[in-house]
Amino acid sequence: MYLCHSRKIAMVIDDKTYKEICNHFSNYLTEKNLRKTEERHTILKQICSLSDHFTVDQLEQQLAEAKFHVSKATLYNTIEVLVEGGIIVRHQIHSKRVEYELRKRAETHLHQVCSICGAQREVKLDAILRNSIYAHITRFTPEYFSLYVYGICNKCRKKQKNKNKYNLS
Repeated sequence: MYLCHSRKIAMVIDDKTYKEICNHFSNYLTEKNLRKTEERHTILKQICSLSDHFTVDQLEQQLAEAKFHVSKATLYNTIEVLVEGGIIVRHQIHSKRVEYELRKRAETHLHQVCSICGAQREVKLDAILRNSIYAHITRFTPEYFSLYVYGICNKCRKKQKNKNKYNLS
């Protein structure tokens, strides 16, 4: 049963990529003897419509806005299946919050994270850099990568400079 097109949800990825993801998910469910349910496929479709990282609560809210209600247990279980199946990745950029992202998107950028205010910024990686990351890995088969660069954003740096300037007077 192919349910990936069961609900009208706008996609931020192209149709070809979406179909590849759906096929991968369907094959993974078959391989693991898991049921192919409308809930699982609708959750996947909603994730594919997101252009940014998301939390489980944000995903639940978006599904509710689309008039599709699922239990928290179904949502968490489906998220776990999608992580295990390599379709989404789990990020714990901040110590108190877990975010998720479509794996196809995660490999296209690195994350800059301000150590002071927690602001995040994504920086696109070009294909050469992505390929060089994989090229130098031996005795290991990479599945995906996620790169975090921690530092201080310009806004916080300015605040620090102003604070230091006034403390010195």
